[in-house]
Amino acid sequence: MKVAAFMLPLGLLLLVSPIPAAAFDPFSASKIERKPNATVPLDQRFHDEAGHVVSLRQLGGGKPILLAPVLHNCPNICGVTLSGLMEAVDGQPFRPGVDFVIVAFGIDAREGPKEAGASLDQLKRRFPSLSNNAAHALTGEERAIRDVTDALGYRYAWDPGIGQYAHAAAVAVLTPDGRLSRWLYGLAPTSQDLKLALIEAGDGRIGSWRDQLLVLCYHYDPLTGRYSSLILVALRLTSALVAVAGVSALVAILRRERRSKEVRGRVP
Repeated sequence: MKVAAFMLPLGLLLLVSPIPAAAFDPFSASKIERKPNATVPLDQRFHDEAGHVVSLRQLGGGKPILLAPVLHNCPNICGVTLSGLMEAVDGQPFRPGVDFVIVAFGIDAREGPKEAGASLDQLKRRFPSLSNNAAHALTGEERAIRDVTDALGYRYAWDPGIGQYAHAAAVAVLTPDGRLSRWLYGLAPTSQDLKLALIEAGDGRIGSWRDQLLVLCYHYDPLTGRYSSLILVALRLTSALVAVAGVSALVAILRRERRSKEVRGRVP
């Protein structure tokens, strides 16, 4: 009876107590869905670092676009992402502004040209070779931003704990007509991966015929955002097949030998 009298108020207390909200999980909230060949709305309007109203189609000018979703006023990985991209750019032969265009695409609608300009100026100080028409920093309204990120399958979410958007570090490689060609994941894509991605996105407009043949010799892995040599893939596959064949042959020999012993044991 005493136990029942104690449990009743405890149960009532549990009923009226607020249920704590589930902890924010940035890894499930920020991800990239696979949408190969998805079409990006190139004519959506944004503001560039100078406050001009522009579209991705205008900035691309018929060239492939390297689109990096970022927070312009970001104390974490966004600056590292852009720096890693520029290091990859410097290590391959195609030139920004001539062969392709870089766009730092702001995903926070509260930011404006001021934040975009400061972010781009900082990048240009680190990489003086970056010309004025080679890279742009965009901001826009929430709906316009979401139209682009939703088309790309790029998911990000507001983290109330730190007061920022949780988002993945990656660069989308777009064709001149606005199709998603490849994603380059991580903070530091390799120059080789960037070169191959640009050749593919260029639809034959970038690189020599030797470069086009080079793409045929490489395989893109959408899970890692990396290219691997088809020759190496073939060698690994061949090695695996040889190993399996060798084990199968060994098992067959052992079974044949065991049956022979059994037969000899039954012979009087």
